[in-house]
Amino acid sequence: MREDIRYEDDDLFNPETHHESTDVPIRPLFWFIAIFIVFGFLSHFALWFMYKSLVKGERKRMDPPQTAIARPANASVPQNQPLLQPFPRGEVPPNRNTPVTDMVDMRATEEHVLNSYGWVDKQRGVVRIPIKNAKELVVQRGAPASSPAGPAPPATTTGGTP
Repeated sequence: MREDIRYEDDDLFNPETHHESTDVPIRPLFWFIAIFIVFGFLSHFALWFMYKSLVKGERKRMDPPQTAIARPANASVPQNQPLLQPFPRGEVPPNRNTPVTDMVDMRATEEHVLNSYGWVDKQRGVVRIPIKNAKELVVQRGAPASSPAGPAPPATTTGGTP
């Protein structure tokens, strides 16, 4: 049978079968879009009105403070150490002018503490001695076994380290 036979539209006419004149009804689609837009505008207007009324109500309301507990005088200074520069430390600099002059003052105070005698704890009778004298005492007494470098390695007969 030949497959290249051409038929005319009138030849294929069957009164029992036919195609639809339109696929989608357009009018209900336009009604849906219009109702959707109107509902969007109405809901936005309702939210805007509700927001404005809540703002007005909050501005009228004056609440008392959240707590009646008095704030301690030293609450602005942290209790943990070390304290940074802007917080008072007693007699120890820095805390005077600029960071540069404060650093000079702080280093001078540290040098004075390292090279002078003084009390560390008067109740227990602990004194501070100059660093040079402390080094001489350590050398005279010998380094303790629990020095920061750890115990000395055992001596070997071969002369090398184990």
